[in-house]
Amino acid sequence: MSVKKKALGRGLGALGLPDARRPEATAATPTAPPSNEIDIDLIERNPKQPREVFTEAGLEELAASIRKNGVLQPILVRPYGDKFQLVAGERRWTAAQRAGLLKIPAVVREVPDERLLEVALEENIKREQLNPMEEARAYLRLMQETQETQEQVAERLGKDRSTIANSIRLLKLPPDVGKFVSVGKLSPGHARALLASGATDADMLRLAQTVLEKGWSVRETERQAKLSLQQRLPKPPKTQDPNESAAAERLTEKLKTKVEILTKSKKAGELRIHFFGSEDLMRIYDLLIKIKE
Repeated sequence: MSVKKKALGRGLGALGLPDARRPEATAATPTAPPSNEIDIDLIERNPKQPREVFTEAGLEELAASIRKNGVLQPILVRPYGDKFQLVAGERRWTAAQRAGLLKIPAVVREVPDERLLEVALEENIKREQLNPMEEARAYLRLMQETQETQEQVAERLGKDRSTIANSIRLLKLPPDVGKFVSVGKLSPGHARALLASGATDADMLRLAQTVLEKGWSVRETERQAKLSLQQRLPKPPKTQDPNESAAAERLTEKLKTKVEILTKSKKAGELRIHFFGSEDLMRIYDLLIKIKE
């Protein structure tokens, strides 16, 4: 008998965190868990934190807000020896340090090692703090750690399987193109259009740079990527008219060299006679002159 795994969203509820997707569930509600003021120096970073990039502008903006209003949403930590380890809220924790705070509101909960990534991932996704590449790597890492399929991870996180699949697909981008997506220069839609082109890494980078220079929409990028793919595909050989083939064969036999009849339109074309060396050219010339005479 198999037991169906609980969705991760319910797991956060069990930890006592307010659900950021429900407007009525905020840190100020009567049901919010009590938080402690913990020394910032006693908190260590979460090694499984899925967020990799913090923009300077964003951190400075949050630090300024914290100086003025304090930390409005407690971070989540777990006991870690004689200290605490951050589970969720690294951006707030980092900005609080910049703001000069010595203590920070924190909810302390027991979180097992196997759930560190899960909780941190959903907390960041709910608050839209992960860039597309970070999110993709987090999904892949969660699949690897839990040995689950895309469908199972999607169910765990309350998302469509296609959302997980499209996200992980971004990891196939060349590193330089992936950086454009990480910093928001290229949208995931643009990136998927580039991937659909089947281009080499070098060609994909050039195409991405053209997208940035010309400001193409996703639809225009898809069109240009398709054109790029068509240009690289070998053109199917043209079928020659049987009468032309027979005539080319007869001339080849008569002139003792390769002869091609190339039709360019209904009224025009080329008669191409091959020769090999000056002597062969004179031989063919003499034959043609005799035919004319």
